Amino acid sequence: MRNRIVRGVAGSFILISLILAIYVNINWLWFTAFVGANLLQSSMTKWCLLEDILKKFGINN
Repeated sequence: MRNRIVRGVAGSFILISLILAIYVNINWLWFTAFVGANLLQSSMTKWCLLEDILKKFGINN
């Protein structure tokens, strides 16, 4: 379950930041790049801050 939440949050952040980049300011693409870099880092290190936060709130797999 935690994995689905992480994927949903990441996907939502990317889509929201793309919409903000189109309609508000192009600099929102930096947030999109940050999310992508965080996903890449997570795939290499097998560590994700959001998973740790969800674990502390009692949301388990």
